Amino acid sequence: MIRRVLALGAFVFVTSCGGSGDGPAPASLTVFAAASLQPAFEKIGKDLQSKDSLHVTYNYAGTQTLTSQLTQGAQGDVFASADTAHMTTVVEAGLIEGTPKVFAHNRLEIAVAKGNPKGIHSLADLARSGLVVVLADPSVPAGKYAQQALAKAGVSVRPASLELQVTAVLTKVSLGEADAGIVYVSDVRTSGKVDGVAIPDPYNVVADYPIAILKHAQDSNAAFAFEALVLSPTGQSILVAEGFEGA
Repeated sequence: MIRRVLALGAFVFVTSCGGSGDGPAPASLTVFAAASLQPAFEKIGKDLQSKDSLHVTYNYAGTQTLTSQLTQGAQGDVFASADTAHMTTVVEAGLIEGTPKVFAHNRLEIAVAKGNPKGIHSLADLARSGLVVVLADPSVPAGKYAQQALAKAGVSVRPASLELQVTAVLTKVSLGEADAGIVYVSDVRTSGKVDGVAIPDPYNVVADYPIAILKHAQDSNAAFAFEALVLSPTGQSILVAEGFEGA
């Protein structure tokens, strides 16, 4: 499956939760998940591995990339999107079993270098001359939300680059390649390498994250088990601890 995804020409970050040992091979499934979900989903996958001997392989990328992969024929069991628009695209392509469920929410935050050396305190500060700002591309949910937030605040920003997943924005700020970027609250919470500047509610955007079982899932029981854990109190507590808001 991963070879097939790679053949579609997209960058795929894959990680597996599980180990070697004697006995029968554990049930397995493949989860297509928005890049911002990685810290939380890694922990959820480990929980399934320990409790249900379920081996989880993740394909993390920008939601728009995952949607393109799935609509072009990539195979998986579960899809977790960072917005409802791309999930709707996959639903309309006839690739979803049942009805998607919103399992978490997220908000935007300005990521800055540790200690905030540039003195960035608001969205308006991102328009300052000489400041290097990076954003996610508008095709990415985080990029779309950033545009909406900036428009609400009446701020015009000329980004130094537009990244194809929100984690790339975070990386550029953490490496000192950018002074600031708009990411998710959960990204700042889990990074440990940047500081966050809050965006007031009147200018912020709430991102809805839906999850769904893919129609041609190779192991529908494993897929439903994963979805159930994400929606359970255990899964919700993991998501909240990683900076998301529960469903």
